[in-house]
Amino acid sequence: MAGTDVTTALARVTAALPGGGETRPGQVEMAEAVARAIDAERPLVVQAGTGTGKSLAYLVPALLSGKRVVVATATKALQDQLAGKDLPFLAAHLGRPFTFAVLKGRSNYVCLQRVSEVGDGADQLTLDGLAARAPAAELRWLRAWAARSPTGDRAELDAEPSPGAWAAVSVSSRECPGATRCPKGEECFAERARQAAEEADVVVVNTHLYGLHLECGGMILPDHDVVVIDEAHQFEDTISATFGLELGAGRFANLARAVRAIVDDHRLTDEVESAGALLAAALADHVGRRLRGRLDDDVADALAVGRQRVERVLAALRSIDDARAVGDAAARKLRAVKLATALAEEIDAVQAVPPTSVAWVEGPVPSPALRVAPVDVAEPLREVLWPRTTAVLTSATIPPLLAARVGLEDGAFDQLDVGSPFDYPANALLYCAAHLPDPRSPAYEAALHDELVALVTAAGGRTLALFTSYRAMDAAVDAVGPRLRWPVLSQRDLPKPALVARFTAEEPTSLFATMGFWQGVDVPGRSLSLVTIDRLPFPRPDEPLLQARREKARADAFRVVDLPRAVTLLAQGAGRLVRSATDRGVVAVLDPRLATNARYRWDVVAALPPMRRTRDRADTEAFLRSLHDPADGAA
Repeated sequence: MAGTDVTTALARVTAALPGGGETRPGQVEMAEAVARAIDAERPLVVQAGTGTGKSLAYLVPALLSGKRVVVATATKALQDQLAGKDLPFLAAHLGRPFTFAVLKGRSNYVCLQRVSEVGDGADQLTLDGLAARAPAAELRWLRAWAARSPTGDRAELDAEPSPGAWAAVSVSSRECPGATRCPKGEECFAERARQAAEEADVVVVNTHLYGLHLECGGMILPDHDVVVIDEAHQFEDTISATFGLELGAGRFANLARAVRAIVDDHRLTDEVESAGALLAAALADHVGRRLRGRLDDDVADALAVGRQRVERVLAALRSIDDARAVGDAAARKLRAVKLATALAEEIDAVQAVPPTSVAWVEGPVPSPALRVAPVDVAEPLREVLWPRTTAVLTSATIPPLLAARVGLEDGAFDQLDVGSPFDYPANALLYCAAHLPDPRSPAYEAALHDELVALVTAAGGRTLALFTSYRAMDAAVDAVGPRLRWPVLSQRDLPKPALVARFTAEEPTSLFATMGFWQGVDVPGRSLSLVTIDRLPFPRPDEPLLQARREKARADAFRVVDLPRAVTLLAQGAGRLVRSATDRGVVAVLDPRLATNARYRWDVVAALPPMRRTRDRADTEAFLRSLHDPADGAA
């Protein structure tokens, strides 16, 4: 496609935006680069700062190319924006017809077969225990909704179901027997969504589902020519998760419930559940540890017991006469067989971890899980992605060395940074509290709290205070909150959507939060004038997967593992401040190492938006006070 065609089409659709679109040079530059990448079938990595309008910048050339496109994004908010806003807008204004669909993992859709088995009220299926433990009224509500829903998509519910109720009416991909072997296969919501995706020009998925698609050899999504990986800073971690596995007691409990629905042998199902408890007990002593080389005897023995009992389950299921297992019984048998087979395969896999992967135990001691993941995702991606599909990777923050870490070789891809249209030098200030003690010093915490009080007071509240741990957040809430005139919300107070909504609506309020709020929080306007960050977010030295990557990188470990992650997360946190062209405020990094550590300080600063910089708190306080009315009482 010609670059002029893309530029003209982009100008036409942006002019149709509410209020009339403005010309964004970065958006035009990105759209033209995406068009060239698709034409040349050459990977592209694009950093597009906040306000660029990157969704339109990749959708317009992708749609004009006439090729089938998958867009994979890490957050539900962006999926909803694409499917509910951007793609319908383009359908109305691009001047070229196209179809689009959203596809999610199977467990996001209600299973009509499970609904039919659950029944209603007193007829609830109790054999597998799931329906028995779910509130009857909630199950009736879900049953009625499933009967009238056009999609069966959990996201369309007007209230969030309890985990137990949703588990009773849904299935995972591990247990679904498939449409051809299910009595409700022709009506299946998940299969309908998949069929719609097969016929669509653009398919929107989450990055996790795309990773599973790659891991299983391309069996989940329809064939496509182009993939856009939005929020690409999370791509490496997502691929590690989807190319790995997780094994805990819950897997055995799920299998036992499925088997009870078809096999009347309490001893067998109790043995399966007890195998899960045995594994949990063995793993509890290893939480937070890597499992190197040969598995410890207690873990190996628990896995061996579990494997034997799963084999007994499979033998019992095979003994069921298929001629008698019809209708619901056949469906229950098939689900149990699939669950047991998948569990057996994963037990075998964790007992023979290849040297290219790392195994570790994580989670709370009462319910630990054994995880296995590849140390390096570059090699598998070189096999299953880059030679087969034209890929565009984009984010507001592209981590240093991302291309190499995901397997793109020098000279085989293009990369650019189109910047941001926002006037950061005029509207934003980067303050580093260089006078504070080192964060590892005992004197740091009290000094941090004093600094927070001074800055939040100057801002008149209106602060998103980000912390690298729950302990640090809780201590700050307790120490700082009583010294302020304005409300302080803690991440523990409400669910994330409700917290962000209240923080946005109640202007003087401050919100103290941890890692989950460093990304995906969008609060434009006066409610957010100050973002504080307690310390540079370097990863923990004992995190098993990163530890294995450091060992592989050897002398370059800090440069290729720790620094890119810290820089990316810091830039994401700082990016919460300026969300519109009129936003003004301060990013305050309360870690003096940003100003004093010559080894990496400029790497960090270069990754942040081009804000004015200062170490002077008095100047920072004066700037914050200038952003709001004296009547607020903050001065």
